[in-house]
Amino acid sequence: MESHPNVRAVQDALHRTAARDGAGEPSRVRLLPDAVHTAQAAADALGVTVGQIANSLIFNADGAPLLVLTSGAHRVDTAGLAARIGVAALRRATPEFVREHTGQPIGGVAPLGHPTPVRTLVDTDLDRYDEIWAAGGVPRAVFPTTYAELVRITAGAPAAVA
Repeated sequence: MESHPNVRAVQDALHRTAARDGAGEPSRVRLLPDAVHTAQAAADALGVTVGQIANSLIFNADGAPLLVLTSGAHRVDTAGLAARIGVAALRRATPEFVREHTGQPIGGVAPLGHPTPVRTLVDTDLDRYDEIWAAGGVPRAVFPTTYAELVRITAGAPAAVA
């Protein structure tokens, strides 16, 4: 699993962004014993609160991908968010749309390591936690990060999404 191309792509992207930004040693992708397909399952496996899990949700925003990194403690207000970002419709993406734009499966979508950059919003609620966890490209891969680092490595825009 360590050699899975998605895990390598995420770890390589973490190294590139750390080097680019002079951020020191990057986070390391870790493999859990089993796949975790929900924020609660990830929190249980890591021994953290569900709010510390950064869910990577891909939406279809008028045909373009939008990655919303949201706290596992709440849901995205799609109607409110669509109005705030100026799109007519913000819908959960199909598995095919997700894989097309990220190269990763639902349940393992990482905040980075995609074939091309994806517009990203980072839930401001995640800033409440000293440590947060994000997916690492497959459903059993994760990495620790901070809110500031997540914004930096994704070039994401902080946003209230709930």
